Amino acid sequence: MASKLLMRVGSIRVPKIAPNPNPLLNATRRLFAHQPISAPPHSPPSSPPDNGRSTHIKSQPTSSLKELELAKFSAIADSWWDSEGPFKPLHVMNPTRLAFLRSTLCRHFRKDPHMARPFEGLKIVDVGCGGGILSEPLARMGATVTGIDALEKNINIAHLHADLDPVTPTIDYCCTTAGTCKFCSCVESLVKEQRMFDAVIALEVIEHVADPAEFCKSLSALTHPGGATVVSTINRSMRSYATAIVAAEYLLHWLPKGTHQWSSFLTPEELVLILQRASINVKEMAGFVYNPLTGRWSLSDDISVNFIAFGTKSGE
Repeated sequence: MASKLLMRVGSIRVPKIAPNPNPLLNATRRLFAHQPISAPPHSPPSSPPDNGRSTHIKSQPTSSLKELELAKFSAIADSWWDSEGPFKPLHVMNPTRLAFLRSTLCRHFRKDPHMARPFEGLKIVDVGCGGGILSEPLARMGATVTGIDALEKNINIAHLHADLDPVTPTIDYCCTTAGTCKFCSCVESLVKEQRMFDAVIALEVIEHVADPAEFCKSLSALTHPGGATVVSTINRSMRSYATAIVAAEYLLHWLPKGTHQWSSFLTPEELVLILQRASINVKEMAGFVYNPLTGRWSLSDDISVNFIAFGTKSGE
């Protein structure tokens, strides 16, 4: 699977949208094929432009974009550990994300993936950790974890929840709110401290930053030469617009309306190029596919909507 995905990424071509057996997506397509997409007047979804990247985001001041993104998450921060609340999609996806991390990191660092604590001895930073729903299982798997976030409210919740488990209080949570780009400043503060990690993980974060290229440079600066960087996000495709925005936010209400802006998504090819320019070479990529019948996510070679990339930093 990895080799096929790397061949697709290496070609730097826009991937074709394959037929999807998912009945939810097909129903969405049928619904919107016969009527214009209209949203509630208080919160319209961002419409995908015709071919090419939208210039809408570029026309906004960087700081205002960041404040908007932070305000969205601040409004729902108290619900991080409510598995039936607004972060339910992340809770449901978490086992699949961890399966990818266990597989790739153990292979790269020559660890036994069948051990109870396969990440023993590894220093990992969870960028955009939120309430700690990824940081905690990483710590239970033996890693020395640092969790950083742009919202102090998130960090406070993460601290409180981590204290409930005798293993997870060791997580080093920190928040940095200085600077115009608050997501980036969290990372940059660690860079200034000359902190470096064996693995740098940023899941579902890059679509919320104003400058993905600068963000990835900061991720690279935190990664030891030869270390690993893992980034997950949503593809900027018509399928992602139908499923991640229209269906997830406006039809099924899995996420609060306005959580995502379609024009802020990156294609796999764009992410690979951005990471390469930051000295991160993508070695493996996989898609996340949701099965509405089982209510579970699984790893797939379908990267047309949700996908995750594993890369290594060039040696110095």
